[in-house]
Amino acid sequence: MDLAFTFAGFVVGFIIGLTGVGGGSLMTPILVLVFSIKPAVAVGTDLLYAAITKGGGIFVHQGQGTIDWKIVRLLSMGSIPAALSAVFILKQLTVIGINYDRLITSTLSIALILTSLVILFKAQLQSLGRKEQFRTIRIIHKRLRAPATILSGAAIGVLVTLSSVGAGALGAAILFFLYPRMSAIKIVGTDLAHAVPITAIAGLGHWGLGSVDFQLLLSLIIGSLPGIYLGSHAGVQLPEKYLRPILASMLLLIGGRLAV
Repeated sequence: MDLAFTFAGFVVGFIIGLTGVGGGSLMTPILVLVFSIKPAVAVGTDLLYAAITKGGGIFVHQGQGTIDWKIVRLLSMGSIPAALSAVFILKQLTVIGINYDRLITSTLSIALILTSLVILFKAQLQSLGRKEQFRTIRIIHKRLRAPATILSGAAIGVLVTLSSVGAGALGAAILFFLYPRMSAIKIVGTDLAHAVPITAIAGLGHWGLGSVDFQLLLSLIIGSLPGIYLGSHAGVQLPEKYLRPILASMLLLIGGRLAV
């Protein structure tokens, strides 16, 4: 067990508890930029890390009745085939000897920039979703909501598989727009219920490709659990209006750094 990785897990876990933003947005860039971990290994390991650390949340939300399983199924109809297809493409690239690290870092950069924008403009996106006087939004909500949810799931499946980012903040933002009348806690529970299996499936796919480091995974988990606990308590004392812009700016800078 490497104490540096354990400390990184603690820091990321603390920020997750503090802000609620998924670890993939922070853990994968840290592994790539700070520890020079191969991008594919960073993504694959982080996917299983996310599935394990968030797994217990499903039982909590299910007990509270804050999961809409119909929406989870719609998202999964798009995300699971998309994730499996992405893994298959990565496998074929490996077979023919093409290094796909640049593909992963480019996708990660895009996902981080999108996540930063979602964090900054979350309220505006939710407000836009509620403006059903706009004909386009009314059509999406009344006629195209189900196919739009499936298509969104497919986009999330590809992003998650290639970057480990997208199942958290981006997934929630999509639900806020498509289902603006759903309560915030139900959005969180539904998004989590979809995020855990899709990260697990994508992570297992990466395991099959040989891009999961289990010793690294253990070190991250050992550090993250106390970090999440402490961060969730500290978050009560800090106003969200300060935390979100700081985190969004940080993700935007990291995304720009990976794009270079």
